[in-house]
Amino acid sequence: MLYFIINERSGSSRTESTWKEVRQILEERQISYRAYVTEYEGHAALLAAEICEQPDENIGLVVVGGDGTINEVINGMTNFEKVRLGVIPGGSGNDFIRGIGASKNVAENLENILSAMEKPKEEIKRIDLGQVRRNGGEKPRLFAISAGVGLDAIVCKKALKSHLKNVLNRLHMGKLTYLALTVESLFSMKTVAASIRFDKSRTEHREKMIFAAAMNLRAEGGGVPMAPGADFCDGKLSVCQAFGIPKWRTFFCLPLLAMAKHESLKGFHLTDAADCEVKLKEPMVLHADGEYCGDVTEIHFSCLPGKLMVLNKTEK
Repeated sequence: MLYFIINERSGSSRTESTWKEVRQILEERQISYRAYVTEYEGHAALLAAEICEQPDENIGLVVVGGDGTINEVINGMTNFEKVRLGVIPGGSGNDFIRGIGASKNVAENLENILSAMEKPKEEIKRIDLGQVRRNGGEKPRLFAISAGVGLDAIVCKKALKSHLKNVLNRLHMGKLTYLALTVESLFSMKTVAASIRFDKSRTEHREKMIFAAAMNLRAEGGGVPMAPGADFCDGKLSVCQAFGIPKWRTFFCLPLLAMAKHESLKGFHLTDAADCEVKLKEPMVLHADGEYCGDVTEIHFSCLPGKLMVLNKTEK
């Protein structure tokens, strides 16, 4: 059975028209389904948990919405061995669908999802998920795209309540929100000293940490390629760090970051690891898939290999 979770507020309500197109195709082909529309923040997670408890052993859970809704759903899922996830994008960033190399076309995406539902579980594509635990003791949060502290998290936090984002979404220019907020935040944020330990063995010390982003997919923030070599099937996260760069020079680094040419720049460092612990001298903002997770001083990122079964057709 197909179950749909629809966030009609994603992408300044563009998801509403996307769902209308999906529903029309389903009804024309006389395909049985159940649909649930989210009513408030956190509702998608509750709906996902309810769907996971259904007695059906072949559940396809399809998100019609943006990256934030996907994050809610995977954090609400309680049975990753029974439930297969599909996504019909409707947000402003859509980093998940872009990152796995799936189609953005509604009809094509739906067709791939329906075809995958006919396959046995052993043939369904599995991708890694990330997990982040803050300050050592709280319940971990899953992420599909990325999680991070510092600049990218500050930008994500601001974007959640940005009036500029709503305006640009209506003009189909939502990606520019992240660029504008990045420039603003670069010159106002406070950098801190940090230590980073990879795979419980190698520790690196950083002065004036700007950000540390644990990437499961190659890009976040509407397509910024923080980790061009990230592989969502290798059992590792690609951790991108920026540190010790004078604020006046960071502005000139942005175009190179946008073009995925930052790996050779002084002050940038990328490391692939299954496990990463970050300790900060002072609190910094933390995000997971663009969702604000608080201000923290200790963070533990880890990869969960092959955790999620995906119905979309991926590039791998």
